[in-house]
Amino acid sequence: RSVNIVAFGNERDRFSEDSHQPSLIWSYLGRSALISQIDSSVSAANAANPVFTEYQACVFGNVRLLVRDCPVWDIFDSDWHTSRSLIGGADIIVIKYSVNDKTSFQELKDSYVPMIKKALSHCSVPVIISAIGARKNGVPCTCPLCTSDRRSCVTTSEGVQLSKELGATYLELHTLNDFYIQKYFGGVLEYFMIQSLNQKSTEKMKKKKKTQKCHRVQPPQLEQPEKMPILKGEASHYDADLHNLLCCCQCADVAFYPEDLSTVVEAHKVILCSVSQLFMLLFEVKSAADIHDASIVKMAQNLFTVDTRGTFPTATHGGPPCVPPVKVVVKDSVFCSCLPDILHFIYSGAFQWEQLEEDIKKKVKDPEKTENVLEKVKCILKTPGKLSTAKDCRSHQIRRLYSTSLRLFFNTPVLADVIFKIQGATVPAHRAVLVARCEVMAAMFNGNYLEANSVLVPVYGVSKDTFLSFLEYLYTDSCCP
Repeated sequence: RSVNIVAFGNERDRFSEDSHQPSLIWSYLGRSALISQIDSSVSAANAANPVFTEYQACVFGNVRLLVRDCPVWDIFDSDWHTSRSLIGGADIIVIKYSVNDKTSFQELKDSYVPMIKKALSHCSVPVIISAIGARKNGVPCTCPLCTSDRRSCVTTSEGVQLSKELGATYLELHTLNDFYIQKYFGGVLEYFMIQSLNQKSTEKMKKKKKTQKCHRVQPPQLEQPEKMPILKGEASHYDADLHNLLCCCQCADVAFYPEDLSTVVEAHKVILCSVSQLFMLLFEVKSAADIHDASIVKMAQNLFTVDTRGTFPTATHGGPPCVPPVKVVVKDSVFCSCLPDILHFIYSGAFQWEQLEEDIKKKVKDPEKTENVLEKVKCILKTPGKLSTAKDCRSHQIRRLYSTSLRLFFNTPVLADVIFKIQGATVPAHRAVLVARCEVMAAMFNGNYLEANSVLVPVYGVSKDTFLSFLEYLYTDSCCP
């Protein structure tokens, strides 16, 4: 197995005083923890062929990595056949330029990008554009709208525009140190390496199946295995993940207020609705006719009011763009004062009823009022038509309540606030669950990424069935192996 990388362009500007500065590719090969057995002797071939420098290395243990580094763009003018064959045989293309060499960048944009686009018209190869160096005229500016350094430096907006023309990934490497080479550039490059190897393995498997005889003996058809934890033998973080979601209040889409609007307590509709028919009624997931329990309907009406006037103070939340949290007034002031403890009880997944009783007793300090609050909690958590008792709340049967109740919202548009587009199909999901259960999703929806402000999120490089299995694990802590 092998991966071929072709790099074009020069990371040094023509006025650079440091002529011994290592190249981006050589810096990566020397710093990456995945690279072993670099064959630097091959780079001596540069003397015989000044067009490009060639490196060989081992990556991922036993994968051959072949790199051809072409610092001079003249290869497209002098030898179109060689340049086209380099692009045609590449699994990944890296384009480099110095942010302090505007002339070379303009030449790249005007003369060579059209040639690259022409060469790429018959193949699909990932392209990484690397803008290298710190801008010399003052503090480096990364604002896409800034034009202060447009005369002497290549701005971020110009680099981003170039990447859009080529459908490329754009990176800014202010210096060739460990962070930018290993974590930043290396992370993106190794991601595309893995994608390339996966694609080659798939193609090889398809080719192998075509050549096999169709009259072979078929294996027996086994029954579908039962659902089981994906991390067998390891402790589950499911309950802790959901409890941390409440503590961090990321993607909160519900804001509870007392009648005087003095404080606010934030929560998540999908979590609340997964454990309570009352909240399903409150947030219109179900109607009163669907519940068939007058006590739940009455409690929802007596305890909460959903306000649609928009006269509330703004609560900080990390929900989907332009969607403010649902504002709910809690009519019972004593219950509202205990709401943070009640939510911690619900989100913990452990359902430590005795601890909740103790916390409310300390806060309320009135036995009658304490009992009143606890009865309301029992009504919120009760199953329609059945009496909810303290014994029920202690029962191990609801200690893992989420793993079955959140399944109700898996792959359904009910309360969904993000839609994944994959293989031409759409998969609805809930940011709160994704952020709680997956650090990558948390960074994506709360960071400076396009997905943080998008409802429709495209997914590449994975099948719909595999992605659904991944989501099922996030929602239920189990999946089919």
